[in-house]
Amino acid sequence: MKPVIALVGRPNVGKSTLFNRLTKSRDAIVADFAGLTRDRHYGNGRQGKHEYIVIDTGGFEPAAESGIYREMAKQTRQAVAEADVVIFVVDVRGGLSAQDHDIANFLRRLGKPCVLAANKAEGMQDSAHLAEFYELGLGEVYPVSAAHGQGTRSLVELALESLALPEPDEGDGVAETNVIRLAVAGRPNVGKSTLINTWLGEERLVAFDMPGTTRDAISVPFERNGQKFELIDTAGLRRKGKVFEAIEKFSVVKTLQAIESANVVLLLLDATQGVTDQDAHIAGYILESGRAVVVAVNKWDAVDDYQRQQLERSIESRLSFLKFAPLHFISAIKRQGIAPLWTSIAQAYKSANRKMPTPVLTRLLQEAVQFQTPKRAGGYRPKLRYAHQGGMNPPVIVIHGNSLEHVSDAYKRFLEGRFRKEFDLVGTPLRIELRTSSNPYVDK
Repeated sequence: MKPVIALVGRPNVGKSTLFNRLTKSRDAIVADFAGLTRDRHYGNGRQGKHEYIVIDTGGFEPAAESGIYREMAKQTRQAVAEADVVIFVVDVRGGLSAQDHDIANFLRRLGKPCVLAANKAEGMQDSAHLAEFYELGLGEVYPVSAAHGQGTRSLVELALESLALPEPDEGDGVAETNVIRLAVAGRPNVGKSTLINTWLGEERLVAFDMPGTTRDAISVPFERNGQKFELIDTAGLRRKGKVFEAIEKFSVVKTLQAIESANVVLLLLDATQGVTDQDAHIAGYILESGRAVVVAVNKWDAVDDYQRQQLERSIESRLSFLKFAPLHFISAIKRQGIAPLWTSIAQAYKSANRKMPTPVLTRLLQEAVQFQTPKRAGGYRPKLRYAHQGGMNPPVIVIHGNSLEHVSDAYKRFLEGRFRKEFDLVGTPLRIELRTSSNPYVDK
């Protein structure tokens, strides 16, 4: 088992910067902005032979009793409960605060191994400013600079030494295979975090009735019926004109990256809001990225029969380009319609990675041409000769022949329908590439 290190501290002391340094990544959004991180964010790191898991947390206010700060505090408490050792991060340049004392009192009561890291200490290793942090009663103060990497290696060594770890086995560090990356995408406040919390059976993510609660793309490991998943909660995507904060622009980038790196994307709609232009825009981006997709309409319990009929018509007209995607009506908060989602997700993943033999594709192509030949364009009659698979996730079928630049979009849709039916491709885009053979006598 990998040891777990939790990073705890008040807002804007540099926990996310330290997280990125310890995991050698840029997974956590970093900016000079208090309260940026809200959910627990997990990452993997390695120090010598030892691997470890790091948990980045939001700014901790132990006494918070309401609002978003109360939800953030719950996330931090859960991270500390899961951790083997805590790194308490304080800000040397900001000095000691009453909030630091509150956090120190909370950690002392727990009795877990704790290392006190004084961040932003570049050029201040021997400064008298470090002395005041001994008031916290947590032992030695270790000056570090997460932004410049000073002292971070020694900090991790101290944290791991406190656990008396055994030597790692030969098999440790083998990457997980056959893990389905599932991203949940949609507009702000449609219930993405609530749905993932419902799947997990715990309040793993901050779910709050305020648009833009999730700012980062948060990955959560999950296993169901022996199949491993990586659930990715993304920040809600708003129209470009509505994105004002620089923080939110980073969130949009993280969301688009999460969609591109996923195997399957669950597009979540809000039944109470209907299908908006932004929903269609997000769906279009998923389609362009070639990801397998399942559509779910959340808050289905909050609308009446008339609204449901209107919504179904709206989905049929505005998301007609996603006809291949399974459609589900759910209520994440009431756990209604959740189970069938997994069947569609598995089917979409299987379809996206389907192997299509060349002889079968060529036979299907010839049968389609016999059933309906492509229309003549001027003096040219397109001739489709053979087909083969050109890629997976999404599946790509490459068709070779003559004068294929004259094949109409309608005929390509006709071919797509034949291929989809034969290979039972559900929930995944299918791309058809037409390659015209060159004429060897064109220059003679």
